[in-house]
Amino acid sequence: MTAQPGGEVGDVLVALADPTRRLLLDLIAARDAVTATTLAGRLPVSRQAIVKHLAVLEAAGLVVGHRVGREVRYSPRPSALDATTRWMSALAVGWDRRLAVVKRAAEA
Repeated sequence: MTAQPGGEVGDVLVALADPTRRLLLDLIAARDAVTATTLAGRLPVSRQAIVKHLAVLEAAGLVVGHRVGREVRYSPRPSALDATTRWMSALAVGWDRRLAVVKRAAEA
């Protein structure tokens, strides 16, 4: 059995569990570097709520904030998904193995 995700993978899964954060990540990826104010203008969510969501995404390593003057611009960090992708792939391989055993048993 594959171990439960923790650490980096767990942080990414928790961050991506919220639909608003997934939408924010999509918007950031589409614009490459964007401020919380700009994001708040595109969503029916307050700027303060956007900042809190961005903090979760940043803690999970999915975005990084860069200060430019008085603004903080957020950029995507796709490399943070690497460990999560590896975990999910290993999980899929395990399920494929188990399903193959069931199939062989059913055909026997």
